[in-house]
Amino acid sequence: LAFLNAGITLTLTDMRNIDAEGNPHSETFYSKNGLSEFVKYIDASKEPLIDEVIHLNTERQGIPVEVALTYNSTYNENVYSFVNNINTIEGGTHLTGFRRALTRTLKKYAEDSGMLAKLKFDINGDDFREGLTAVVSVKVAEPQFEGQTKTKLGNDEVSAAVDQAMTSALG
Repeated sequence: LAFLNAGITLTLTDMRNIDAEGNPHSETFYSKNGLSEFVKYIDASKEPLIDEVIHLNTERQGIPVEVALTYNSTYNENVYSFVNNINTIEGGTHLTGFRRALTRTLKKYAEDSGMLAKLKFDINGDDFREGLTAVVSVKVAEPQFEGQTKTKLGNDEVSAAVDQAMTSALG
């Protein structure tokens, strides 16, 4: 939660666990830079391919969109998505918008720069997500989750908002 809400200090105190001096056990969490620190934390044991985390924090169609991403030398995709601080482990429309914009923007860049001219196969979204670590967080006034567990977002308008924000930032 500290990573998802940059600049806010969270203190958890366990009144059941008292130390020898009579003080309860307490932990404080704080993140100045939010999602970019979260991505660095996730990738701490991996070799980075880019020096700085790409971080965008904007609003599209009245929906606050925050994304942080980087690439490392592994082949695994490591993407976390959140809606109103709820981990949407099954993804949803915000993750769809993120992936669509990432693939389209990077593919366009590769085509425009001539990088794809000598390829004998078609490049797809999976190729752009190898080694990717990202966190996508949106704040939605009236989220529509699929199922009781709130693990997948269903709001169609969120996909377009994230897509536009990502396209603008990466373009």
